[in-house]
Amino acid sequence: MPRPIEALIHPDALAHNLGRARAQAPNARVWAVVKANAYGHGIERAYPGLRGADGFALLDLAEAERLRALDWRGPILLLEGVFEPRDLELCSRLKLWHAVHCEQQIDWLAMHKTHEPHRVFLKLNSGMNRLGFPPAAFRAAYARLQALPQVDEIGLMTHFSDADALRLGQDGIAHQLAAYEAATDGLAGERSIANSAATLRHPGRTAHDWVRAGIMMYGGVPDFPEHDAAHWDLRPAMTLRSQVIGVQDLQPGDTVGYGSTFTAERPMRVGIVACGYADGYPRHAPTGTPVLVDGQRSTTVGRVSMDMLAVDLTALPASGWGSEVTLWGEGPHGSRLPIDEVARAAGTIGYELMCAVAPRVPIRSA
Repeated sequence: MPRPIEALIHPDALAHNLGRARAQAPNARVWAVVKANAYGHGIERAYPGLRGADGFALLDLAEAERLRALDWRGPILLLEGVFEPRDLELCSRLKLWHAVHCEQQIDWLAMHKTHEPHRVFLKLNSGMNRLGFPPAAFRAAYARLQALPQVDEIGLMTHFSDADALRLGQDGIAHQLAAYEAATDGLAGERSIANSAATLRHPGRTAHDWVRAGIMMYGGVPDFPEHDAAHWDLRPAMTLRSQVIGVQDLQPGDTVGYGSTFTAERPMRVGIVACGYADGYPRHAPTGTPVLVDGQRSTTVGRVSMDMLAVDLTALPASGWGSEVTLWGEGPHGSRLPIDEVARAAGTIGYELMCAVAPRVPIRSA
């Protein structure tokens, strides 16, 4: 039989979470963000749950081609725009919308030969300081695009750095929102400024014409642990599960795993699970990281190795060889382990765990 680890993708959860984005911003259209292969879920597997979106947003032209191959005929937005002039040819062929965040991209558009003008989103650097035109240069960039026959509609966008929390003890979006409003005042065009965090926390101030729903589509919570998935009524779209493949009885003083980082202080039963860092589970997850065994809460014990990790079965006498272990997501008997809890214990974020599931792990739709 194959090794028992697998990842399950839940299209019904994706559809539910898309509905939550709509409920938060009822007057806006929703970009379902599917960059990084739909946050590790797989574009083809995520598509049935997200096809009710108004558009898809991503980074890679190859992923855009995959969406068109699924017969998606609606808008697709390249969030970082094009990376070289010939990318514009594919944008024309696939009818892609694309961000414009620098003068070079405008230069390429000016040289591009196309029968149909492009729809673009001009990006403002309102304080994130990654991509985008600074406020002082934004209107000039808008005027350049407006003068090009290669450009049809011009949207206006920015990205928040602190929509999920306070910034330096103050409102996390106020400084960027003020910069955006000043730079775009009086300019025509559809607006898109809300990421998942802004959609959940500040919809009345940021929803505008389009919201860009990323992590919330997959059941991750951008402001965890202040709020959890239950607070926002989000459901996990991915379950990573395996089985106990061995059981060890420990006496006080026995250690577990490489480096002997865990020492038993009392008699214990530990289960060995077919999951390790080569599967994408974080090696730096410490003893005490939550897991579910047969739907019941337990924790990891000792260091995560390449192919295995250990879990505490001491308080679970009915569990043992063959027991189902939920590393995150939906467990048996209606149980659930939010990915954000696992990520926090490991000192990372749920986004990284979703994207890090290894190619050797079988993935299928539930």
